[in-house]
Amino acid sequence: MKPLVVIPTYNEAANVGNILRKTLTALESDILVVDDNSTDATREIIKGFFDTGRVFILERPSKLGLGTAYINGFQWGLARGYDLFFEIDADNSHNPASLPSFVEKIKEGYDIVVGSRYLKQTISVVGWDFRRLLMSKFGNWYASTLLGIKQFTDLTSGYRCYTNNALEAIGLDKVKSNGYAFQIEMVYLGHKKGIRIAEIPIIFFERGGGGSKMSNQIVREAVLLPFKLMMENMWLHISKRRPT
Repeated sequence: MKPLVVIPTYNEAANVGNILRKTLTALESDILVVDDNSTDATREIIKGFFDTGRVFILERPSKLGLGTAYINGFQWGLARGYDLFFEIDADNSHNPASLPSFVEKIKEGYDIVVGSRYLKQTISVVGWDFRRLLMSKFGNWYASTLLGIKQFTDLTSGYRCYTNNALEAIGLDKVKSNGYAFQIEMVYLGHKKGIRIAEIPIIFFERGGGGSKMSNQIVREAVLLPFKLMMENMWLHISKRRPT
């Protein structure tokens, strides 16, 4: 396997050095950082890792969003022959020590592996208050219920792994969302394509430093997307039943 870890960044100078060091140690992989024109020292810190021969940067002109960052990163990797793609946050909320566990699950025959905070009725989150936990749990219940995929416990998790086969089957050009809704849409599209999807347990930590990138627009997209996908699916079924 030829793995690529894709890490989106925007003003993550407080965290990016630490996450890069941990990731380089945890898995024999290359790392692509997709930076959205950070205004702090993020890019300079990333370039300080170039001498490892395993860290690369894709510099974008402005803050274009999480979903497009991953899509651009995946496209970059597919064009260079990588066959395993990881998503991981730059803010140290995901522990890179779990990366080998994703690989082991892929070896069992899965093409998408999602790191879940809520597997087997547990809550594996450190540093969140009750309100934030409630919003996350409700958001996952809402999306999985509307989309008819309640077997998945953490559709919004941003710690995951895809094979190149999964990305090509989904078709990155078909993905419409950009914020955290991107995570929901990728699992939904993969499930519709019959891709084997598994969840493994992870522990999620509150960000190590810097500010959250959450916005009202991101929340609104995450609320509307499942409803929109559900309606599109219903219309598709109705259209198929109509006599020709």
